Amino acid sequence: MAQTEIALDGLLAFPLTPFTEDLEVNLDALAENVESHIAAGAGALFVACGTGEFSSLSPAEHAAVLAKTREVAAGRVPVWVGAGGGAAAARAGIALAEAGGADGVLLLPPYLVTGPPSGLVDFVRYAVGDSSVPVIVYHRGTGVYTAQTAAALLDIPSVAGLKDGYGDVEVMTRIVTTIRALDTERARNFLFFNGLPTAEVSAKAYASIGVARYSSAVHCFAPEIAHRFHRALGEGDTRVMDALLTGFYLPLVALRDETPGFAVSLVKAAARLRGDKVGPVRPPLVEPTPEQIHRLEKIVEDGFVTLKGLG
Repeated sequence: MAQTEIALDGLLAFPLTPFTEDLEVNLDALAENVESHIAAGAGALFVACGTGEFSSLSPAEHAAVLAKTREVAAGRVPVWVGAGGGAAAARAGIALAEAGGADGVLLLPPYLVTGPPSGLVDFVRYAVGDSSVPVIVYHRGTGVYTAQTAAALLDIPSVAGLKDGYGDVEVMTRIVTTIRALDTERARNFLFFNGLPTAEVSAKAYASIGVARYSSAVHCFAPEIAHRFHRALGEGDTRVMDALLTGFYLPLVALRDETPGFAVSLVKAAARLRGDKVGPVRPPLVEPTPEQIHRLEKIVEDGFVTLKGLG
């Protein structure tokens, strides 16, 4: 199999998976959601991943979300999809993604169990099997890699990159430096992503170690703010980034940290505030309280005031 070389540029968007009030997947609302992301300028769509509540979806729902997204996107932007869980479930998810025409897969960590570093590489190798669809490995939770095991992923041709949701800049520096120091074409083309919740807060630090790509959950409800921050990061405009961090992102993160799972629940709540038909979250995630919704509304309002003040 030829080694995979891809480019994912621009702001990466992770659409929400809309549910009806009785928690059924709402594909019509998903179509509207996908179209709004594309219209707002998303560089690529990653559906049925963390923000898309991958862990709550059945295989049939997973396939339906991918099919509807590809239908709406119609080749205008790349469409990637989540896979993961136990080894067999991850392998089936990647096969489903390939059969469904996905442009790539975000491979989430193993479910529940933790193995030694070599076991993580074997997990990826088993999940990929003989598929050729590009895969980005998610470095977080039960799937935390050392520099050496991350470098071993280069031996799996379809693995195109690593996304960090672990949040240790020192560990990520070791991984990036170790892989780039190999100085092969494969190592030079390997992609790195900042996948922390509300990634803009850590974006400056990660860009400084060569991890400038990131995914933005804020794109789900305030794409104007998300794109302005992304542009400022690319231009090295610290004034704009600091203004948006102070006026919007840091208050949002403070509210997010009050309740486990709010990295998704707050995003859905904010999307509903702007009129999007995304519905509630599935358990074990919980909805914000009315008081938290009130504060969220004020935070988003302040964010747009800050954005307007930037000109």
